[in-house]
Amino acid sequence: MCSHSKCRAPSIGFGFLLLSLLSSLFTTSIACSNGNCQVLEACSAATDCGSGLYCGNCPALGRTQPVCTRGQATIPTAIINDLPFNKYTWIVTHNSFSIVDAQPLPGVQRLTLYNQEDTVTNQLRNGVRGLMLDMYDFQNDIWLCHSFKGQCFNFTAFQPAINTLKEVEAFLTENPTEIVTIIIEDYVHTPKGLTNLFTNAGLDKYWFPVSKMPKKGQDWPTVTEMVQANHRLLVFTSVASKEAEEGIAYQWKYMVENESGDPGVQPGSCLHRKESKPLNSRSVSLFLQNYFPTYPVEADACKEHSAPLAEMVNTCYKAAGNVLPNFVAVNFYMRSDGGGVFDVADKMNGHSLCGCSTVTACQAGVPSGSCKNTAVPSTNPVGNAAGTSGSFTGSVQFSNSASAVYSPTWMLLLFLYFPFIFAVSLQLS
Repeated sequence: MCSHSKCRAPSIGFGFLLLSLLSSLFTTSIACSNGNCQVLEACSAATDCGSGLYCGNCPALGRTQPVCTRGQATIPTAIINDLPFNKYTWIVTHNSFSIVDAQPLPGVQRLTLYNQEDTVTNQLRNGVRGLMLDMYDFQNDIWLCHSFKGQCFNFTAFQPAINTLKEVEAFLTENPTEIVTIIIEDYVHTPKGLTNLFTNAGLDKYWFPVSKMPKKGQDWPTVTEMVQANHRLLVFTSVASKEAEEGIAYQWKYMVENESGDPGVQPGSCLHRKESKPLNSRSVSLFLQNYFPTYPVEADACKEHSAPLAEMVNTCYKAAGNVLPNFVAVNFYMRSDGGGVFDVADKMNGHSLCGCSTVTACQAGVPSGSCKNTAVPSTNPVGNAAGTSGSFTGSVQFSNSASAVYSPTWMLLLFLYFPFIFAVSLQLS
């Protein structure tokens, strides 16, 4: 294992991330098959690609030839595990529960936007380690809902929150060295509602206590210490009062965050959201970077997750005073033109953890900058996933697949004009 001093990244610029990501776009594909194809090599079926890859394309970038595309993350703690939690970068899914294939309530047509295509269980198996969940009081319970104005409706509701939390509990139980973060957009007013919810889901045994969270920007415990203490679930709420009332950490007391939606993907600009301290504040030690447009379009996500994501990481890195984000929140996390969010996270972790161009070049117990040769990108997820290799069940188009690419245009119109429609329906009822 490496000491903190040995693994501290050198104070260098982060422009290399963009350059290295761009250079990967020009990799020449060669003929391959039977599970031997690597990232960006041409494929005709998912079985052509190696472990952790699927066969897909990116028409939004004019790339209709299917190539092997990364679908799983490298788990950095499986390589370097003795650094503070705040030294790592994790992939986060925005509105993790808002899944295109999720069944609506019986007899109800759901009218809302969708942000993900895969089950929460598969998100976690594929290396996602942060979930953004919107929680509401609904039907005498707490539901996950993609709604507005603090109220959940039957046509914006997804499912009771406990269902998703039980998926998290099962994952943490099956994977005893993994750490998961949940960030709640909180519209729950039921007294002790969230406390009871997490207890009933069996997650209280993994809870990282607020009393042990650093309050003045200090380092967090190491990931090894967190695992040994079984403090493997971090939960943050958007409601300040719940820290005192329920022992749930108030998000912006512990992390800075840039603007979400379209302002968060504006090239050359990385502004902090109004609830957050400035991104370069050193009074908190976690940094959440939002990177998703206001209105999600599945077919565009592969384009967004290529060079624009690397550019925005670089912009926010500078805005935060040369600090990399600990969490990168995205829509449709699987979609890319090759390496996508997974490659970007690898490069950030390599920079932070060992001063290498990618985390797969890191070596435990050696000085920072002592990097392995990683000419061929790693395609295997690295970690202890209890034998689960991860999978994908959404609507990314695999080669020779008739899976639909959903068009959100009609939903956008309904979402934009729904407040007016709803007001009229109330008057008529």
